Amino acid sequence: MAKITMPVTGMHCAACQSRVQGALAATRGVSDASVNLMLNSATVTYDEGTVKPEALIQAVRSTGYDAELPSAAASAFEVEQAQERAHADEVRSLFWKTGVSLVIAAISMAVTMLAMHAPATPWVMLMLTTVVVVWPGQVFYVRAWRAFTHHTAEMNTLIALGTGAAFLYSVAATLWPGFFSARGVEPVLYYEAVSAIIGLILLGNLFEARAKRQTTTALRALADLQPKRVRVLRDLKEVEIGIEELQRGDIFVVRPGERVPADGEVVSGSSAVDESMLTGEPMPAAKGRGDRVTGGTINRTGALKVRATTLGKDSALARIVALMRDAQASRAPVQALADRVSRVFVPVVVSIAIATFVVWFVVGGAFVPALVAAISVLIIACPCAMGLAVPTAVMVATGRGAQLGVLIKGGEALQRAADVDVVVLDKTGTITAGRPTVVSLVASEAVVSSSAALLAASEAMASSGRTVTNVGEEERLPTLARPRPPETTASDALALAAGVEALSEHPLADAIVRAATDRGLTRAAVSGFESRTGRGALAKTADGARIAVGNAKLMSELGVSVAAMEGEAQQAASRGETPVYVASNSDLLAVLGIADAIKDDSVAAIASLKRAGLEVVMLTGDRREAAEHIARQVGIDRVVAGVLPEGKVAEIKRLQSESRVTSHESLVVAFVGDGINDAPALAQADVGIAMGTGTDIAMEAGDITVMRGSLVAVADALSLAKRTMRTMRQNLFWAFIYNVVGIPIAAGVLYPMFGITLSPVLASAAMAFSSVSVVANSLRLRH
Repeated sequence: MAKITMPVTGMHCAACQSRVQGALAATRGVSDASVNLMLNSATVTYDEGTVKPEALIQAVRSTGYDAELPSAAASAFEVEQAQERAHADEVRSLFWKTGVSLVIAAISMAVTMLAMHAPATPWVMLMLTTVVVVWPGQVFYVRAWRAFTHHTAEMNTLIALGTGAAFLYSVAATLWPGFFSARGVEPVLYYEAVSAIIGLILLGNLFEARAKRQTTTALRALADLQPKRVRVLRDLKEVEIGIEELQRGDIFVVRPGERVPADGEVVSGSSAVDESMLTGEPMPAAKGRGDRVTGGTINRTGALKVRATTLGKDSALARIVALMRDAQASRAPVQALADRVSRVFVPVVVSIAIATFVVWFVVGGAFVPALVAAISVLIIACPCAMGLAVPTAVMVATGRGAQLGVLIKGGEALQRAADVDVVVLDKTGTITAGRPTVVSLVASEAVVSSSAALLAASEAMASSGRTVTNVGEEERLPTLARPRPPETTASDALALAAGVEALSEHPLADAIVRAATDRGLTRAAVSGFESRTGRGALAKTADGARIAVGNAKLMSELGVSVAAMEGEAQQAASRGETPVYVASNSDLLAVLGIADAIKDDSVAAIASLKRAGLEVVMLTGDRREAAEHIARQVGIDRVVAGVLPEGKVAEIKRLQSESRVTSHESLVVAFVGDGINDAPALAQADVGIAMGTGTDIAMEAGDITVMRGSLVAVADALSLAKRTMRTMRQNLFWAFIYNVVGIPIAAGVLYPMFGITLSPVLASAAMAFSSVSVVANSLRLRH
């Protein structure tokens, strides 16, 4: 299956959108079609062997609208810039047309009041109104005629019928006033009403266009992150070029305070780079030689030289912009309700207008009031608000999500996320940091008792408020970030272990080296490194002492007794830690507990999910002891451990088969994961939420990507989804209720009892207000 997003021009209401979508969906070979009124685009999934893109273009044109194939080479930045230029042109054109229409309407009203009985007045008003009809109002009549030739009706049909009938009646009354007078019909003129109606509708379109621009603020801000110029090294000199001239492999320079122009790898220099636009994390990330940087991020401190690796539409920022455009072009399932109504709405309104005219004319016997009532019905019923109700909310929500570091793949994902009942969390990389960390360190009792160095360390520790007992020193190291007293036996053991493990490539070795570095320890100088597969490693210090770091098997091979610390090792294992012994010759120095540390915000995030009424489940391939220990720490009651990828899928299916207590509907399950092994479960879940710190495969399988790798962002995403659905329903309610109430009033149902009618001018103002109010309600999601 292939997917294409193509621009569609000429759409202005829900009926337009529905008709284009229907034509595309009915095309043989098309599996899915989504038309977005806000972006004036159509996203189509189709079988390349059955239908060609040119046939899709023809399907759109057969409905009376126009489309063109997108440029295959255009990046998301270029598409967004073209969209922005087109939008600016639209706003500029609407501004002038609205101004001319309203000025002429005001002049016509003044002429009517000041020179009502002057013979030349009707002719002056005819000329002024003709200007409005021919220039600002021309678009409505052209579109209405095009729809008529394609045997359809739309918003423009209603406007053209209403204003056209009023204008033609006024022209006839101007040219042949005696004809009307002889038949007892007063030749009333509606020139100022025609100009005012067109002006107010255009004013509503102008407000709508400007409000729609605000819905794409986040998308536009992302596109603007890419610098337009870049300094590259050519013949050892810095040369400034346009970003479009940058080639893969070029070395470019980024000074402090500048944005990184493209994705690349640091070849020299070190700095702190603000990646908040990508991850949502406020703290800058340290970057040095060999580290990757992303285009659009901000270099804060030092100068960097970077080799360009990924450019144009393949860059990380361009992919994010493209993902957001796809998301904003998608449809939420709730949109189907508006689509079904809009398909029959215009024909029904025309029928109501005709019935209104007939009733007024037959019952009242007056042509002019009958015509005015019918025109009011046509004008007030324009279905703009229905077409904007859902897409505006989707666009604002996806933009707000991007600001929070959450990328949402469209309206369908938003709607499903709003209905989630159960959140299933992978452990490693989701609740935990995803890399081994030294979390406990216990020094041997024997060494503590006999070490003169420890006595001095004990005095230093006592003066700082810490205690060392004769049953061994234990330091709990949840983050290894707090200051540690130097020269303790535990620290000496860690420094020795780090010296050995600095030569190893094992993941646990990296944890030990990082622990020593975080504590400010100098790694011991060793030589003669030897790795024992599955058991550990050993090396010799400068004075010839053999330092061994590994499990109990290694200690047994080397004749080192671990009996004195076996209890501590078992306690570490019960907490889900991996015990690692450190020995010098035949003396056991310490035991380290290594585990995957919990992320700082996991506890708060899980508490937030539970407060929202969601059940939280941990699903992991890790051992049950380790999983349950982590679950107790973060507040999760339900744990499923020791499962392979296929087991994760089976557990998701089992949860989906359970029913809600209140409605007996199946539970809606969200799965949060980050690894390749999580991809099947992400795809199986009703809502797959991928951590952006994980693999590309996981992010591709997910419906939502959390760029900053934080569970708090998961809670934010689900909260945003619920608020968005609430806004969509509000929008649809007001769009429908507006027409349900407005059309009968315009038809005159209140006239027999209260003498109230609705003039076409007020009807046009109310119609414009309905569209603007829907957009304004959606914009509340930005906050």
